Amino acid sequence: QVQLQESGPGLVKPSQTLSLTCTVSGASITIDYYYWSWSRQAPGKGLEWIGYITYSGTTKYNPSLKMRTSISRDTSKNQFTLRLNSVTPEDTAQYYCATGVAGAGDHWGQGTQVTVSS
Repeated sequence: QVQLQESGPGLVKPSQTLSLTCTVSGASITIDYYYWSWSRQAPGKGLEWIGYITYSGTTKYNPSLKMRTSISRDTSKNQFTLRLNSVTPEDTAQYYCATGVAGAGDHWGQGTQVTVSS
């Protein structure tokens, strides 16, 4: 069973960089055809896809966040990391990592709350 666990600071100051890591167990992040994604849900809003990194290391981002987003991976630790630059209070949300074949949301982490505030 694939399990994902998000980790990172719960509070980030405006203009700083939000950095979250997803630690994966039960499967390698290089397994063929699996995509490893980040999404978020702000209070009172729907789920917003942020981006993904594939089994081969290819990345794709939500166009609305692309200029501020970077997703990378550490295959030796079986982790992938989200970095979101220049955050504002509008980036306050519950952040989730997930995985599935070709981007399907088959497995999800429990989520982690990030608040952007001075």
